Amino acid sequence: MLKRDSNAQQKANNKIVARLALVVVCMFAFGFALVPLYDVFCDLTGLNGRSIQRADAGLTADDLTQVDNNRKVKLEFVSFSKAGHQWRFSALEPVVRVHPGEMQNVRFTIENTSSETAFVQAIPSVSPGQAGLYLHKTECFCFEQQKIEGKQKVEFVMRFYLDSALPKDISQMTLAYTLYAVDGNTTARVN
Repeated sequence: MLKRDSNAQQKANNKIVARLALVVVCMFAFGFALVPLYDVFCDLTGLNGRSIQRADAGLTADDLTQVDNNRKVKLEFVSFSKAGHQWRFSALEPVVRVHPGEMQNVRFTIENTSSETAFVQAIPSVSPGQAGLYLHKTECFCFEQQKIEGKQKVEFVMRFYLDSALPKDISQMTLAYTLYAVDGNTTARVN
């Protein structure tokens, strides 16, 4: 009788172990799938600025969509430096108002207050996320890493336009840049 109970208990334990092993495998697979799923989600929704468009640098004013002079969109530019670094990073014009379809320039400065050379990369994000689909940058310091010498202050220009197909209910946008340190050996590019 005792042996039967022991066998039944062993079978029950084996079932539980098998189920737990299956849960662990499923969790591991989900962890692997999470990054591509997040990328797809961001591309579809425009969250996290993932859908910011990089326009051809060779565009002329004639290549742009027609300017919508009947409305202006307020763009706010926000800049952040990763904590712990000795940089000053800011937009010289923190707010601009543009007509959709109109080419616009905004200037940013990065100042390295330390005495050591820094390699930095600015990562953009647009809010509301859907608006990122209509922001087209033709020139931007965020496309490539920047080398800033110690005690150097550098000015950069971001050249952009808003597609005139921008939905009418979007009257205000925020473009945020976060400045990160990079090793200077990679050639990462941001769209």
